[in-house]
Amino acid sequence: MRVAIFHDYFGAIGGGERVALTLARALGATVYTTDIHRPSIDRLGFQDVRMVSLGGLIPRVPLKQMHASLRFALARADADAYVLSGNWAVYAGRRHHPNLSYCYTPVRAFYDLKRSVLERQRSPFHRALARGWIAVHTAADRIAWTQVDRIVAISENVRARVRGYVGRDSSIIYPPTDVSRFRFGGLDDFWLSVNRLYPEKRLEIQFEAFRRLPHARLVVIGGFSRGDHAEEYVHKLSPPPNVELRGEVDEPELRRLYARCRGLLCTALDEDFGMTPVEAMASGKIVLAVDEGGFRETVVFAEKIASLTTADLEARADACRRRAMQFDESRFLAAMRASLEEVSARPGRRAA
Repeated sequence: MRVAIFHDYFGAIGGGERVALTLARALGATVYTTDIHRPSIDRLGFQDVRMVSLGGLIPRVPLKQMHASLRFALARADADAYVLSGNWAVYAGRRHHPNLSYCYTPVRAFYDLKRSVLERQRSPFHRALARGWIAVHTAADRIAWTQVDRIVAISENVRARVRGYVGRDSSIIYPPTDVSRFRFGGLDDFWLSVNRLYPEKRLEIQFEAFRRLPHARLVVIGGFSRGDHAEEYVHKLSPPPNVELRGEVDEPELRRLYARCRGLLCTALDEDFGMTPVEAMASGKIVLAVDEGGFRETVVFAEKIASLTTADLEARADACRRRAMQFDESRFLAAMRASLEEVSARPGRRAA
């Protein structure tokens, strides 16, 4: 089966980009996308994945999102089946059937985060513009979802959003983690945070915790795309001296940090699923996460940083790895292959 994958863009690497590249490599698929930042892809070790650029985007919110939607609506690809990966790639569904949307979440700015998006605007004029964009783009978004043949959600949390926001049923396939690539390498003196630098990740919670723990250390890994609402947020962040913002790192360095950290911190708002907790647990490390959203499905342990001794952390390593095995890459790929075969056998027919 020839498969094409439409994915929003590769300006900053996060969980969605890793999923799209992992699936493309396993299926021998071509990825159609916008704003390709090749060095970021190469750092992940996916130089062999075929990429086709649909063009650059206007680097300004919300023009970037509108431009991306148009790029995918006009895109052309030739394959036996299509995977729609991301928020704006769903617009490619109208011209490409049979298709399957691997849904990380419906656009939260249009639904549950609409109020917070409006509150972040700098003036009544900007709020009015944002309100207008959200209204128009939400209507287009709902139409785009009617052109999707099958929806696969990444978690129960996202499945509920799909049902509530776009009125569609979906099945669940958890995102992949190649557990065999991670290891326990001991415990250094730092905690780890791995995420895109978006307001929804609520890094300020982590920073405040470490202001109260001056003898502890936090290393933050991740970046953001030009034209995202994250840019202003990042400029306003004020980390204490014991917090290091390291930006994006390559895969060997990321695995080394997982192997040597004391544990992972996650503070995202109502997280969709959370691949980084699985990667940390595959490294035998505990995860301290806010008790909401998709983290409930991947996190077993949550205790206060100050109360955890080195002996506590070492004792939990095996249990963490056993938990991570439930989300191994092999399970994801087998389930996605089966879903693509099923949707291809019933072209044009919507299925859960």
